[in-house]
Amino acid sequence: MELNGIKPADGAKHYKRRVGRGIGSGLGKTAGRGHKGQKSRAGGYHKVGFEGGQMPMQRRLPKRGFKSALLKFNAEVTLSALNLLDVADIDVLVLKQAGLVGELAKVVKIIKTGEVTKAFKLNGVGATAAAKLAIEAAGGSVA
Repeated sequence: MELNGIKPADGAKHYKRRVGRGIGSGLGKTAGRGHKGQKSRAGGYHKVGFEGGQMPMQRRLPKRGFKSALLKFNAEVTLSALNLLDVADIDVLVLKQAGLVGELAKVVKIIKTGEVTKAFKLNGVGATAAAKLAIEAAGGSVA
């Protein structure tokens, strides 16, 4: 390897287009901007979503719905997911360590999807009416 043979990797450098440098460059005179109009002028452009004065799409469409910021603190766990655990006493911390609920979760509720075969004792975890019946039928309890 010689110093005069060193060059950047393929694709590392690319041709920088120099516009407005005479007819011979192919990008002289209007510099690829066409003739007249807002886009041809220096500093002439518009904000995102501008539609030439027409009522923009984000204002034409109706406002709809609401997403509560508190939802990120709520979590649901199914009965079939509970079956995968090897722990009898279940609380929010156990569910977080098992990866069944997110780290931000504060309120956890068990829902009846799937079957439960083991007896679980729930502490500080809510359950729907149907899930509560299923857990108690399997010999568990909901506190």
